[in-house]
Amino acid sequence: MAKLPSGKSELLLGNEAVARGAWEAGVLVATAYPGTPSTEILEAVAHYPEIHTEWCTNEKVALEVALGVSFAGGRALVAMKHVGLNVAA
Repeated sequence: MAKLPSGKSELLLGNEAVARGAWEAGVLVATAYPGTPSTEILEAVAHYPEIHTEWCTNEKVALEVALGVSFAGGRALVAMKHVGLNVAA
């Protein structure tokens, strides 16, 4: 349950909870390669205008973009399916 500024609670789906957590953690950039579940996660993150979202050509590129943000001192999130981790490695 997410607490809203009004003090009320809201029930979130998993992808919405990940997006909310990224926003609360101060993530500046979120990247992903399309494919369930990363598609839904990045679409949910895109609702937060403070976070730049970017579709990448593959999981390795998504990881490299996030690494660049990290090297520059920012927080980043990469969403990928478990098989995509093989591409990113």
